Amino acid sequence: MVNQLKAKMVLDKSYEIAKVDERIYGSFIEHLGRAVYGGIYEPGHPEADEQGFRKDVMELVKELQVPIVRYPGGNMVSAYNWEDGVGPKEDRPSRLELAWRTVETNEVGTNEFADWAKKVNTDVMMAVNLGTRGIDAARNLLEYTNHPGGTYWSDLRKSHGYDAPHNIKTWCLGNEMDGPWQVGHKTAHEYGRIAQETAKAMKLVDPTIELVACGSSNTGMPTFPEYEATTLDIAYEQVDYISLHQYYGNRTNDPANYLAKNMDMDHFIKTVTSTCDYIKAKHRSKKTINLSFDEWNVWYHSKDADKEIEPWSIAPPQLEDHYNFEDALLVGSMLITFLQHADRVKMACLAQLVNVIAPIMTENNGRSWKQTIFYPYMHASIYGRGVSLKPILSSPKYDSKDFTDVPYIDSAAVYNEENGEGEVTIFMINKNLEESITVSCDVRSFEGYSLVEHIVLENDDLKAVNTASRQTVAPHGNGSSSLEDGTLEVRLSKTSWNVIRLKKY
Repeated sequence: MVNQLKAKMVLDKSYEIAKVDERIYGSFIEHLGRAVYGGIYEPGHPEADEQGFRKDVMELVKELQVPIVRYPGGNMVSAYNWEDGVGPKEDRPSRLELAWRTVETNEVGTNEFADWAKKVNTDVMMAVNLGTRGIDAARNLLEYTNHPGGTYWSDLRKSHGYDAPHNIKTWCLGNEMDGPWQVGHKTAHEYGRIAQETAKAMKLVDPTIELVACGSSNTGMPTFPEYEATTLDIAYEQVDYISLHQYYGNRTNDPANYLAKNMDMDHFIKTVTSTCDYIKAKHRSKKTINLSFDEWNVWYHSKDADKEIEPWSIAPPQLEDHYNFEDALLVGSMLITFLQHADRVKMACLAQLVNVIAPIMTENNGRSWKQTIFYPYMHASIYGRGVSLKPILSSPKYDSKDFTDVPYIDSAAVYNEENGEGEVTIFMINKNLEESITVSCDVRSFEGYSLVEHIVLENDDLKAVNTASRQTVAPHGNGSSSLEDGTLEVRLSKTSWNVIRLKKY
């Protein structure tokens, strides 16, 4: 007889990490591939609205309840002239887009994207070009978007049909400036200086904005974490956040090792947090720099296919990963990692939102559908708002190729109490490839709560994918849980994403 794997957990409302900043459920739209053209925007599509935006895509975005979307890049922004994308469309130039070697028509620009953001109930995180441009272009764009009127750039916006300012409050100071692939790549000292001076100018235009400085493009960069340390040493008092970017893949087809990669993300966050706090101590500052994990996802399925794309075409399919079930599990673990660091990770952007390494896919002039990763992202966004709690978890563990003492169970919990009603959501992942695990949770702190539902995302085939015709991987509400006398018993089926909801009526 095989012994059933078991785990224990204590969840108490007094074990608070921090209030969750809803912006950790943000996303990203870059002028890359079919993210814009054929993704959010397709004027000839049967579902297009009066501006050319696809209503079917907008409905899926609204279903995710995305609070903020980073725009317009990404690598693309480092050689982008924002002025090309405003004013009458017939007057806008087509340009060579150097990052992805396509032609950018500029049919969609700042104003159109701000309109789309309002339609899907999201805010904009705008990025400025610190590759080929700098202080002037950044301050002028900010004046264009945020100043009420009476100046050259704000009046130009009004002449373009936008009398009220867009009031964009979150801005990225460039993108991945540590990367040699970046147009206008800069050393940490070069970048720190331009970030510092651009930040000063932008906050003179609008003191209410928040600014994100570039950190390392990933943990494998040879300058990590010195790039963060040098940048912040220069610009600490002018910026508000430091960015983190990270993508994972399973090229060796080793699921046990792949599903442990959120441990690398955890280490990344802890290292950057320590670096920020070292510079804070060095400067004897009272200000705390928080983290913006504004690019993260699984990305490896499409990396070789893009080499065959003809250069200088318009909106070709690029970076179109077709995600499988194991990808959804890792995405769930990364979301859990953000909740575990809710005290310092205040923004995060799943990169990207439509077609390009995305939870939403479309066909040109055709259908749209939900990829496997759509579901954990949606569940976290909807149910993961409130106060992040620290579960005290005792889980069986395993070793993989790159990681030791990997807990089979990842877990986070969010507590929300409004108008006398309380709700607790527990997110759990079982990474065991063969066996279910029963978790006994002490939830006596939540007296008077009832079990509302137990949502499960599971599939016997780790490589199962969704298509326009079939949702092979989709959640169900038949999870096995019970709550009695302050003990929540949860059965986690093998390789599964679980959402357990308790509510006080």
